[in-house]
Amino acid sequence: MLSVRFDDGQFAKDMFNVMQYATGFLEGAQAGKTQLFHLIAGETIELAKKYIDSSARGNPALLHHVYEWYRTGSPDARLYDIDYTVSKLGLSFRSTFSQSMSIQTGSKEPFYNKARIMEEGAPVTIKPKNSKVLSFQSDGDEEVFTKKPVRVDNPGGNSAGEFERAFDTFFASYFSQAYLRSSGIMEFISKPTAFKRNMKSGKKGGKSTGFRTGYRWIANGGVGN
Repeated sequence: MLSVRFDDGQFAKDMFNVMQYATGFLEGAQAGKTQLFHLIAGETIELAKKYIDSSARGNPALLHHVYEWYRTGSPDARLYDIDYTVSKLGLSFRSTFSQSMSIQTGSKEPFYNKARIMEEGAPVTIKPKNSKVLSFQSDGDEEVFTKKPVRVDNPGGNSAGEFERAFDTFFASYFSQAYLRSSGIMEFISKPTAFKRNMKSGKKGGKSTGFRTGYRWIANGGVGN
């Protein structure tokens, strides 16, 4: 006569540890998400800047205002920067403008708020500073002299709002639709192979093993992994 003994006590213990392992894995992945965001953010910012530089070189009239004079599209002449923050809400990016230090031909002073003013499409009033007469070239040829302030309604031409448009296009289209897939991040996150691979250890170690596994999995799942 054959008999089989089933150790339900050990089974219950193993099942409990597996459940604890799964819970720990999820909590570890949540904790490691911050590290993953930092890994993603650095490369994303560099790609965004290259995208904007390339767009500027392709159509200088639209993005010349976010570079020093006569250096549109040059990484060394950017008047913008991109930074990021990691919070409970996730990863967010924001742009800032810096002061221009170069001088346009025909001027004597830098147009300090060049990037911001032209991006906003704000009008500019020019007044004589060190003399009673203001002189400037009209249409690039005729020399004009006046004692009155000159108002320029659209100093950036067609550039108003174009930096924001390029910025939004990158993150709304290229980043979300192409970059996350081509970098392997989407595929990596959709296949948590580390969970299955460490199941045997998890059955013994429970929640603490799950937390370590989940944290390492997501934290090391940066670009190129």
